[in-house]
Amino acid sequence: MIDAIIEGARIFDGVAPVAIQTDLAIVGDRIALVGDLHERDAHTRIDARGRVLAPGFIDVHSHSDELWLANPRCESKVMQGVTTEIGGNCGSSIAPLRDLAFERKQEDLAHLHLDATWNGLSDFFNLVEHNGVALNVATLIGLGTTRRSVRGDLEGRLEEAQALAQLALVREGIEQGGLGVSSGLIYVPSRYADLDELVACAREARNAGAPRYVSHIRDEGDDLLEAVTEALDGVLLAEVAVQCSHHKAAGKKNWGKVHDSLAAIAQARQNGFAVHADVYPYVASWTDLATILPEATLFGGREAALTRLADPAICASLALALDLERGDTWHDILITGGLSERNAELAGRRIDDIAKDWHLRPSRAALRLLLEERLEPQAIFFTMNEDDVATVLSAEFTCIGSDASARALHGITAQGVPHPRTFGTFPRVFGRYVRQRKTLELAEAIRRMTSLPADIFGLTGRGQIAVGMHADLVVFDPEAIVDTATYDRPFSYPLGIDSVFVNGKAVVQNGAPTGALPGRALRNGRAT
Repeated sequence: MIDAIIEGARIFDGVAPVAIQTDLAIVGDRIALVGDLHERDAHTRIDARGRVLAPGFIDVHSHSDELWLANPRCESKVMQGVTTEIGGNCGSSIAPLRDLAFERKQEDLAHLHLDATWNGLSDFFNLVEHNGVALNVATLIGLGTTRRSVRGDLEGRLEEAQALAQLALVREGIEQGGLGVSSGLIYVPSRYADLDELVACAREARNAGAPRYVSHIRDEGDDLLEAVTEALDGVLLAEVAVQCSHHKAAGKKNWGKVHDSLAAIAQARQNGFAVHADVYPYVASWTDLATILPEATLFGGREAALTRLADPAICASLALALDLERGDTWHDILITGGLSERNAELAGRRIDDIAKDWHLRPSRAALRLLLEERLEPQAIFFTMNEDDVATVLSAEFTCIGSDASARALHGITAQGVPHPRTFGTFPRVFGRYVRQRKTLELAEAIRRMTSLPADIFGLTGRGQIAVGMHADLVVFDPEAIVDTATYDRPFSYPLGIDSVFVNGKAVVQNGAPTGALPGRALRNGRAT
């Protein structure tokens, strides 16, 4: 008996530029038949006339990680049509954990009422599968996490023994299921890694069977082109595929540079190198407020940085430097979370507004907040240009990543004021950049969310509609699908998505989450 038949949909297979209108049958966790099935019996029949049926969307740049345990229903993702998330981005991963990396992860988990009972990726994946999860999960191995495991947050080159220990952790992570390695070269301690260290780790991943290096590059503003060149050098030297994460040009004086950065990537591809990028469809980024601090302020780790911020003379000097650098752009920084109860009410407010309440200059208010909250605050930075976003999105080698974690409308993950991309990334591509701006055709947008990322990251049996493929599927109205989350009201599900299937089970039905947990851990891109 067929488990479910989806009738009369326009089926985009994730590859072809045109759709076919027909039926699709699901048996177990697989696509069993594609064609006219009006005479076949099934336990469930779904009328999808007037709807699009596409492969489930793959979020190539997620930061859910521990939230797969804290919020296994992953509502903000499945309600967008996401059926697979790739975590471990920007140099930070859930494993492997040693020493300071383990201690920091315990701190991160405390506010979620979780405890790190794992050191390695295999144990973490086993726990996720034991608890259940709504969508498929995969991860990269973060080179910030591995570096922190062997050297803490200290700057400088790794000693020989530390370098060997880091390579051993990279190999362990890949052998236990990692898809490759990632770096976050604006964050401590990833920012202290030089090209030699990055290349050595990428080579180790390649030798262990996962030839992929994904990078939050060293600069996305004034030195964007130099940072892209460093990433491309990694392709050449390590002989791996490279993904430039959330590609952008930040800061008004840098708008337009993405034309040159994309041209450099395109040239590398013409030369035979596997280089791609991902993007989210918004003009604001979302990261740590501490990224406004000069590198020297962060030397020696968190406690050393906090000691500097507490020194009146150093703080005055930092405030002056920030005033000169940022000018009158403090209104462009919106605090989202990472706050203790003491400052919880500041979530959703801008730095210049907070400064008025505190009777301080904005630079002083930002430094005070960083000190009081131990460098933990997160913020949205309005620094991008929508034409640049469309330009990056238009590149045929660019796929879609939310750069966000899985949240819910209620409970432990419904805290702060997150970026609207948390709830709206994938529907926004269709609403804003397919229908309104016509940056992409419908079939091409689907390809960027499905077969392209599946090919890049080696996700076996996913990303396409074909007999025998895993039944990760999305049914949506192409004329109605749209994001509703805003910067002021981010906790809002999109419209226009009727059904979402993960491994043949409905996780969204009639536009609402079902609570089902049919997801799997994709070790090295495969379900075991």
